Amino acid sequence: MSGISSFETGTFVGRVWSAEAKGPVVVTIRDGRVYDITSQENATMRDLLERENPAFFVRGMQGADIGSLEEMLAIREADLSQSHLLAPIDLQAIKACGVTFARSMIERVIEERAAGSPQRAAEIRGKVSQIIGASLRDLKAGSEAAQKVKAALIEEGLWSQYLEVGIGPDAEVFTKSQVMSSVGVGAAVGLHPISKWNNPEPEIVLAVDSQGQVKGATLGNDVNLRDVEGRSALLLGKAKDNNASCSIGPFIRLFDDTYSINDVRNAELDLVVEGEDGFVLRGKSSMKEISRDPLDLVAQTRGRHHQYPDGFVLFLGTLFAPVEDRNALGQGFTHNVGDVVTISNSQLGALVNQVKLSTECPPWVFGASHLMRNLAVRRLI
Repeated sequence: MSGISSFETGTFVGRVWSAEAKGPVVVTIRDGRVYDITSQENATMRDLLERENPAFFVRGMQGADIGSLEEMLAIREADLSQSHLLAPIDLQAIKACGVTFARSMIERVIEERAAGSPQRAAEIRGKVSQIIGASLRDLKAGSEAAQKVKAALIEEGLWSQYLEVGIGPDAEVFTKSQVMSSVGVGAAVGLHPISKWNNPEPEIVLAVDSQGQVKGATLGNDVNLRDVEGRSALLLGKAKDNNASCSIGPFIRLFDDTYSINDVRNAELDLVVEGEDGFVLRGKSSMKEISRDPLDLVAQTRGRHHQYPDGFVLFLGTLFAPVEDRNALGQGFTHNVGDVVTISNSQLGALVNQVKLSTECPPWVFGASHLMRNLAVRRLI
């Protein structure tokens, strides 16, 4: 999945760090090659996605061949002296929706009740599953039926803030990371060193313009610190936004006659975690089981209540919530430093990252101000 076969059909765009330009360039993929399509009218990914039909525009650009796609996908832990793939976004806000799947919602309730303890989680999981079971899987969030389930859970003493956003009228939408801070394929993803219980979150990520129009989709890893968030919802920012904790890529597949929002609705994601200790975890996330439609999540993010003049990307949440034991019986799954995480989809390619502590990942040094200065030097703005 990490090869070039996933990119033979469709219109893909991304960003490459150019060692020659000492800054990022906007690229597209053609016949296994990477083409630089940066210009004054297309200086950033934000500019490209603001076009009415970016896929048509990209197909009409000649571009300059800057290298082999296969070779770029294989690069790991590159530095600024080497050209390499970046996260395929730049000035967009990075937003995320949580608790959008019934099964993962149950796990969030367990996290909250366990207060960050994986030992207690196993005990609570049995009780919660007996009462909730699979009854929420087909429940439409905000519906009359959902309100009846809410009343029953309150009576059982199991109501939770996670169930509120999972089946209530309002979705959870939070800021995952800062503008220009996400990492791309091949880069390390970071865990805050205070966390001892954490996991990857394989997700579809929508690319949305300033008017709320979805222009394409990509893959993302919304790295999750289960113990930190489980201790208190007020620690969500600390649990979610750390150095290299947000991975997006490898490319945005633009909507065109080969790919649409219906492909997003039916997407199947595969996850593989391979540890240096020989441990292998496999998981899946099916967008068919999401409790809220992706376009509803977009509407809850952007509207008269909130605008994004440079557009935004939106993580849609995940069905995946691992419970397999790893390091000790009853401890459940958690990452070990050195794990290689691969999130893949047949239509979007594969996002591959190695897990490190956030304190050991390369520091974030290239922000929006650096991008503007670099583009000015290159006479692109």
